[in-house]
Amino acid sequence: MAELRLIAGFDAGQTHTTCRLSDADGAAVLAEGQGPGVCHLAAPEGPARLRSALQESWAQACSQLGTAGTAPAPTRLLAAAIGASGIEVGAPVQAAARELAAQALGLPLPRVVVTGDERTALRGAMGRHRGGIVVISGTGMIAVGRNPAGLEHRCGGWGWLLDGAGSAMDIGRDGLALSLEMADGRQPDSPLRARLWAGLDVHPDDPHAAQAIKAKVVEPNFGAAGFARLAPLVMAAASEGDAAAAAVVERSALALAQMVITISQRLQLEAPPVWPMGGALEHLPLLRARLAAALELRCPGAQLLTPDGDACSGALALARDCLASSAADGAAN
Repeated sequence: MAELRLIAGFDAGQTHTTCRLSDADGAAVLAEGQGPGVCHLAAPEGPARLRSALQESWAQACSQLGTAGTAPAPTRLLAAAIGASGIEVGAPVQAAARELAAQALGLPLPRVVVTGDERTALRGAMGRHRGGIVVISGTGMIAVGRNPAGLEHRCGGWGWLLDGAGSAMDIGRDGLALSLEMADGRQPDSPLRARLWAGLDVHPDDPHAAQAIKAKVVEPNFGAAGFARLAPLVMAAASEGDAAAAAVVERSALALAQMVITISQRLQLEAPPVWPMGGALEHLPLLRARLAAALELRCPGAQLLTPDGDACSGALALARDCLASSAADGAAN
């Protein structure tokens, strides 16, 4: 059986990792595998989790290469690119992750690219576009853009304790904070309070409800995800005409729009394509609609588009570039 010459693109998130394999001599996707998620590389378990994520997803992808009833074809990995959560471009953690990935996959360092998953998302979304902006809103938020000259600029994504405006976490937290102001009389009461408190299994008429909520949000398993789970409730209230909830949504949409505006200015992008991604923008249509409206007013010509590809396809594109660059360097030497 002929040996398969492969490149690999990895999308390594906090919950799971996907490895997609492509023929190094063409563009056909051949297989895909799954593995565990990663955490920040500086965490005690960070290196082990990244290694396991890459090796397990790679092994599962390779196991899909054989036809039914036959052994998987022999493979040779020529280059790989990894977009991983928590990788800051230009920081020491990026270099450390690249060395670890090269060891885990058995590749020479020049044949490996490791970058933030927002960068692979951008590359996948762009397809044949020469520039544009990805804006991501999920539990957290981040935006990154690229211009035709290859320059990139990033906004946001500095961690939920410092920088979450426009994320599902921020929408849920702001709504819940507003409900407490309603409870003690600083703001007029609205149905938003009852909706959110019911979502936390707290009766809105319980005289000790506010104290119970204060205790819930500091529980170890609440965190950013706990606030993010409240975002759909805020959206539902806003969709039903709750003015307090609508104000929270509008503030978040403007925060996302401001990232797009800033990146457009920094990179001198006129009428940029904008690719919205992440759970909040994909599953909360009101947030997406308010973002589109904000961009129409504040960033003329900017248009929300469907991404051409996903983060794995972006990683494969980077791996292909890496292989071509490495081959060119070898030929020059």
